[in-house]
Amino acid sequence: LMSEGVRIAVLGIGQMGLVCANLLAEYEGGEGRGGLGQPGWTEVRLWGHSVEEAAALSQTRRSERLEGLRLSERVRVCLRDAEAVGGADLIVSAVPVQHSRGVWERLRGWVPGLAGVVSVAKGIENVTLARPTEVIRAVLGDDPDRASRGVAVLSGPTIAPELARCLPAAMVAASDDEGLRGLVQRVFTSRWLRVYTSEDVTGVELAGAMKNVIAIAAGILDGLSAGNNAKSALLARGMAEISRLGVAMGARRETFAGIAGAGDLATSCFSPEGRNRSLGERLGRGEKLEAALASTRSVVEGVPTTRSVMDLARRYRVEMPITAAVHRVLFDGLDPIEGIGALMSRAPREEGE
Repeated sequence: LMSEGVRIAVLGIGQMGLVCANLLAEYEGGEGRGGLGQPGWTEVRLWGHSVEEAAALSQTRRSERLEGLRLSERVRVCLRDAEAVGGADLIVSAVPVQHSRGVWERLRGWVPGLAGVVSVAKGIENVTLARPTEVIRAVLGDDPDRASRGVAVLSGPTIAPELARCLPAAMVAASDDEGLRGLVQRVFTSRWLRVYTSEDVTGVELAGAMKNVIAIAAGILDGLSAGNNAKSALLARGMAEISRLGVAMGARRETFAGIAGAGDLATSCFSPEGRNRSLGERLGRGEKLEAALASTRSVVEGVPTTRSVMDLARRYRVEMPITAAVHRVLFDGLDPIEGIGALMSRAPREEGE
């Protein structure tokens, strides 16, 4: 595959889809990526569900979703479904989690039987409580003619505006399929992006989804001017919650101490450009959720994912007080100050609990 070149389709023209397309367009299969692959060529296609937005992007190579980024001329923006995914060797799913199932059902008939899939979305589907790779598997698994190369997840501390500026970053590619893990690692590794591999798909996906909920809580603290001592304590206790649920669901505890866990959580909670943290900050300042979401161009995955995580916590009987407080602020009208006060007044306990 690598010696013949790689055909890559990127689904989604939000921030992550845009930066993935530009990054992948750099891949040469040889010296351009530190000699990690074999000489070859790369074809990168980019698809969005809105034909109007995709057509404008194709013409201007710019997007209001990520100011400052210019889409590489090597990326072909596709307006037809078959053109986007037909013949692809690797499909990158950068579609928001709550819309992922609909997109994959729409495109399923054009997906090649041997195409590998890598999800870069972070969230948990409402109602089904499925992780992104589980949604993709469920849709593609209905096709009896499909012999899938597998499904992977690529996650880590990756604030999109920083990736657009090619600032140093690291990610983790996780899959049950060793060949697919290696392929994702090769095509995404660059001078400024280092990609590690893992077999813990569950842990990497859960870490990426749940950190968004804690990031909303961190933003609320920022909005209340609670200080960095409070926020750092929130991170530590938030990671304890994430790990408890993750281990209960079969993930490896060490995954949550790594790049996809603690690394991603720290970036999301401290970066001024983080969408979930920024939303929380607005809530902490007294703004209503509906107004904050209405004025945000990009999807804030942590909001619907908070519902899903609370459902998972109940299913697995895991105590998650920070997540519960965020849920009450988002959906039950709890005043953020009261929510923080409730967390601070919980009964004393051992740290490991």
